Amino acid sequence: MTMAIDYIEENLSGELSIDDAAREAFSSRYHFHRMFYAMVGVTPAEYIRRRKLTMAAAELAGGQGRVVDIAARYGYDSPNAFTRAFRSLHGINPGKVRAGQVLLSTYDRISLNSNRSGTAMLEYKIVEKPEFRVLGKSQEFSFEKFVAEGPEFWKQYVGSDEYKSLLALNMGLGGEVTQAPLLSVYFPDEQERRQTFTDVLGIESLSEVTSDEFSAHIVPTATYAEFSCTYQSSMKTNKYIYGEWFTATGYQRDGSKPDVLAYFPLPFRPVKEMLLRWWIPVMKKV
Repeated sequence: MTMAIDYIEENLSGELSIDDAAREAFSSRYHFHRMFYAMVGVTPAEYIRRRKLTMAAAELAGGQGRVVDIAARYGYDSPNAFTRAFRSLHGINPGKVRAGQVLLSTYDRISLNSNRSGTAMLEYKIVEKPEFRVLGKSQEFSFEKFVAEGPEFWKQYVGSDEYKSLLALNMGLGGEVTQAPLLSVYFPDEQERRQTFTDVLGIESLSEVTSDEFSAHIVPTATYAEFSCTYQSSMKTNKYIYGEWFTATGYQRDGSKPDVLAYFPLPFRPVKEMLLRWWIPVMKKV
């Protein structure tokens, strides 16, 4: 990840590819997004945008060229697009920077702390899961769009009649493989080349169960690292897995197989206390 950050910083004013940054981290694009967001707190694209605009502001304040030239150097095809982006971060138009005495925002280069000794490790276990089928609602997201819009999309969906119909299919009973009455499954692009992945909220389903309302997806046989948590701590747990656990244990994520989040509601208990399990596909140590 440090090499990926070095690559980004060295190419802020040139050709900059997230695919190339992922290669510097010896990672697929999908896995790189997950790790970066977990460790930094923003997506790679948002980090790059903020750093470019920070550097552009410094050049403007130092009188190092015309606004249009600086905009082009940092990847903006039009002055209008640059002005909108600049104003969103700094609160003023770029032309006013030359007047001096203006406040500019600074988004610093991140420094990844490699000394994690003493950090508490969550308990996990390695489990084998055979292939199973998921029936449910699917939605394609880019990683950036998922961070910005995914939670609200699913919040609205779980209040719909369609969601009630989904839950009625298994009458709240757990599946044979997962034992969970509800699942979220995150399918990366098969070749991990596109910027999108498919998010499925559904139930484990027998092959003979069909529905015109919902799409069917196959979760392949895999070896998983299993982490238990609550609904309230689920995102924090996922950030820990991708931000620290892989580095600490030496495991690798298993290619294009999906992450699975299993929900286990508790009777008469609030949603935030609901039990969850993350299943993260991993490659066995050699």
